[in-house]
Amino acid sequence: MTKRLVLAGKVENMVTRRNPIFDTATTLGKIFGFLGVSAICGVLVAGLLVPAAAVSGSTASGSIQFFDTLPAELKVDPPSQSTRILAADGSLIANLYEENRTKVSLDQISPLMQEAIIAVEDSRFYEHGGVDTTGILRAVVSTARGNKQGASTITQQYVNNVLNANLAAEGNEAAIKLNGVNKGVGDKLREMKLAIALEKTFTKEQILEGYLNIVFFNRDAYGIEAASKLFFSTTAKDLTLPQAALLAGLVNSPSAFDPIAHPDAAKARRDLVLGLMLDQHKITQADHDAAVATPVEPKVTPARQGCAYAATAPYFCDYVLHLLLNNPAYGADTTERQNNVFRGGLTIKTTLDPKAQAVAQEQADAAAGANPDNWGASMVSVQPNTGKILNMAQNTSYLPVEGKFNQTQNFNVDVMDKDGNDLNGLGGFQPGSTMKPFTFAEWLNEGKTMNTTVDASVRKYRAGFPWRNTCPTPTDGVYDSSVPGSYDLQNADITHYYRMPVLYGLMNSINTATFASAAQLDLCGIQKIVDAVGIHGGLPAIDKDGKITDANPAVPMTTLGNLIGSTQTAPLTMASAFATFANDGKYCEPIAITSVTDQTGAELPAQSSNCKDAVKPDVARGVAYAMQEVLNGGSGSLIVPRLSTKTNFPVAAKTGTNDTNGSTWVVGYTTGVATAAWFGDPLGDQKRLGRNLTINGKKYDSIDGYMIAGPMFAKYMLQMAPAYGTNPFPAPPSNMVNGTPAKASPTTPTTQSTAPAPQPSPEPSKNDNGKGNG
Repeated sequence: MTKRLVLAGKVENMVTRRNPIFDTATTLGKIFGFLGVSAICGVLVAGLLVPAAAVSGSTASGSIQFFDTLPAELKVDPPSQSTRILAADGSLIANLYEENRTKVSLDQISPLMQEAIIAVEDSRFYEHGGVDTTGILRAVVSTARGNKQGASTITQQYVNNVLNANLAAEGNEAAIKLNGVNKGVGDKLREMKLAIALEKTFTKEQILEGYLNIVFFNRDAYGIEAASKLFFSTTAKDLTLPQAALLAGLVNSPSAFDPIAHPDAAKARRDLVLGLMLDQHKITQADHDAAVATPVEPKVTPARQGCAYAATAPYFCDYVLHLLLNNPAYGADTTERQNNVFRGGLTIKTTLDPKAQAVAQEQADAAAGANPDNWGASMVSVQPNTGKILNMAQNTSYLPVEGKFNQTQNFNVDVMDKDGNDLNGLGGFQPGSTMKPFTFAEWLNEGKTMNTTVDASVRKYRAGFPWRNTCPTPTDGVYDSSVPGSYDLQNADITHYYRMPVLYGLMNSINTATFASAAQLDLCGIQKIVDAVGIHGGLPAIDKDGKITDANPAVPMTTLGNLIGSTQTAPLTMASAFATFANDGKYCEPIAITSVTDQTGAELPAQSSNCKDAVKPDVARGVAYAMQEVLNGGSGSLIVPRLSTKTNFPVAAKTGTNDTNGSTWVVGYTTGVATAAWFGDPLGDQKRLGRNLTINGKKYDSIDGYMIAGPMFAKYMLQMAPAYGTNPFPAPPSNMVNGTPAKASPTTPTTQSTAPAPQPSPEPSKNDNGKGNG
């Protein structure tokens, strides 16, 4: 056979055959093996106990010099530990790890476990100084007799585990040394010297604690605490004698003595450990007999790691994980960040409210029911005055489950963060009429009043229309059925093409009223408001060569289709934007992580609230007034169950539906919580029509924002909003609501309202395509 030998730093290949003199299968070979190992042992003893200068003979002197040149330093870093992601109340969301390990102090480990491991692995642990020469000689004799026996002390094993753990942490797994596999004499001598040095630095108790926390029990259990939970669903502190003996016996060969796969072998090994404990007077005969009579009955708690196995909110967990792995504060590159997050034993406290998450998840799951056609539903909420994300839910299964809508991408977030790092997001959906409040906000910002009427009968906006636009980006868009490929601007029904107050147009989501309003405004002013409240596209901008030019591109409000929501936008973005109106005009960036500590308790960088003035307070109050009216008597009054300021508590919202009826929304807020509820098509290019479909056993000619997203929003807010505050919104200036109407624009005449009193808009016409309506 081919054997690789390392000689003088060179790797050489040579064909070898068994030499009867050195073959340990023969009596003569055993004698030579005994003498050889004895020589090594003698060198070790001489090197440890006798100064080099006092040893005569060049061979002995050279051997001792070799031993003296071996390094004595050992970098004992804390072993790899599991990272925990916690909800705001401290409950566990998920564990992350490369090695499932939870470090515990020695006083949190059963004394029975300590005695058992010493009995079977190193009975002279408290007598030697790191290397047990008596044990080495005993092993040599036993091996010479044909019975292979190890001689590594617990200290040596600890050293070996630390060396290998350091290599793994550096990503250098190929250099890991294993007994009987690739560990040579030089490696063993180095291990011995490091063990001796370690004993001069640490107490026996510290070494035993370190060993029990680092040693391998199973691929899903590193260290005694994880092993106790995996095999017996208990803690290291509460291990019984039979359990402790079984785990102590497992260390020698975790696969061979696995009590789940090989219970008979595990029992035999356990009973051997119990016998050793009896022989060493660590337990009584009665204790021994009772433990031996105990059957091997594992009570398994499977190790679950990663966001796929999160106890709650797997997509929020995934979002948090991406935030960490994208943050240079946790490492200079992806590899270092992965290492710190999955091996660093971090405790990550998040903003998630488990109660809010449970309600949001219930509503998202109920939206489509059995859902054989894979329609999507999502819900995300933020706290307006902090930006804290309270819940993030969608009606999909992160892990493949038969009969479920399986999806790993997050419906609620962007594809990338602002720096171009992946967020595993779908990138959102067309927001439809939920974009209309921003045109309304600019209307108020320019000093116009809500009761001013605009001509919502205008449906053609031809090329060359005199839009006011002070932005450098040119105005783009035509609504003109006489132009091939274009069409006249449409509403959801045929009854709302007349002059109407701007407020009434927003309440009932009239497209032509929004355009008539925008025709009197600076489109660049709308742009500034949209930018200030954090709205951006959820998909990255890509040039003709496929290169990403902007990870979070602005939504150009000079493109006319965006006045009624044509650019794909993430629900988290929409919820945060609407929260600005709830927070008296201050925009707070959404945050998910409130604190991060390492395994020593040291604080690491986390997120903190980052709020800024975005909209004038009076404007924010005016928008809140108007969006309360959406629920009081506009398109939102059709939502079942009923939710409005008149019937429940102060609440504002806007419905939204895109051109295809395949993206439907309700986004709204109280003073304490802002929520975006979405229902529609999350697949591919999102072009499925939301028409002539059956959801939850109910047939729809077409779906609108109030129909499915509306009940999701209402049921969630009715349950959760009171917990976060439902104070009255500050009133806008009276002249903003009922003041003298603004002077008419020459392009779109306006007059004092003579329109009928505002009434709820009827359901969309069966024959209408619902372009941009709510």
